[in-house]
Amino acid sequence: MKRLLLFMVAMPVACLVGMWVAATVSGVGSVLLFSRDAPPLHVVFVLAASIAIAAFLLGVATRDYSWVDRSWSTVPPVFAWVYAVRSGFDPAVTVVAVLITMWGLRLTFNFARRGGYTSIEDYRWPILRERIGNPVLWHLFHLLFICAFQVFLFVAFTLPVHALAVNPTDGITTRFALFAVLFLLALIWETIADEQQWRFQNVKSATRGRPSAAVPITGINQADIRRGFRTTGLFRYSRHPNYFGELMVWWCVYFMMVGALGIVAHPSGVGAVLLTLLFIGSTRFTESITLSRYPEYRTYQITTSAIVPWPPRAVDEEAEMTGSGAATT
Repeated sequence: MKRLLLFMVAMPVACLVGMWVAATVSGVGSVLLFSRDAPPLHVVFVLAASIAIAAFLLGVATRDYSWVDRSWSTVPPVFAWVYAVRSGFDPAVTVVAVLITMWGLRLTFNFARRGGYTSIEDYRWPILRERIGNPVLWHLFHLLFICAFQVFLFVAFTLPVHALAVNPTDGITTRFALFAVLFLLALIWETIADEQQWRFQNVKSATRGRPSAAVPITGINQADIRRGFRTTGLFRYSRHPNYFGELMVWWCVYFMMVGALGIVAHPSGVGAVLLTLLFIGSTRFTESITLSRYPEYRTYQITTSAIVPWPPRAVDEEAEMTGSGAATT
């Protein structure tokens, strides 16, 4: 609970201080005037810099390096509404802001029920800290990647909303509406994936050290419990179906913008590209940890697509034993 209270107090205070500094430096002198008159992207950059600095200082002070993780679901909706307000609540911008808010609420709920706002840091950071070894290098990584890059990424993958806000739109076009529907479908997909994983992890935790027959496992594959990881439901077709849903959400935001502006492409797509690259890297790192804990995960890697859903492949048993990773279709 202390972490939640600290997060709820520290981040808004940091943003107010950052806005006050920006208003003072720009000669406006008032946070309200700066937020009203400064270009909306400037306002978002000030908020992002304030959050990144606060997250770094909180990490150093508490030795908990997950403060940016706690911002993933809460900061992008704020940026979206900055753009919506400054656009005069343009219909297309407002619809996107509402959709991003729905995304943020869903992700906040899922993160909160896993203890993300109240418990210790993400399990991957201590492992990575041990691999890096050097405390100075770790703090540089904490500053430059965990705080600066990831918060910059919040700015980057909401850039399509900025493009909508500062350019005349064609309103709610057919293309815009199509990708808005696809956004909702991606959100539903991601929700189902997270729910399936949540149920599996709860049953897995409940069965630890107990006979499997002693714990109800309705809807959960007993073989998955024995293996230690889920391979059924959406996880039959993708090792990370939640990643797929997340990426589709932000690619849909980009294509909604393209549809509303009546163009073919826009530089603001860089945010979705960077997010895709981040998830590819995260998949490799996370799976290296999983494989060290669960040797059978190697077979799952061979048979199942990493992110994009695809029918599972049949395993070539000889290739599996040699670790070549070959598979038959």
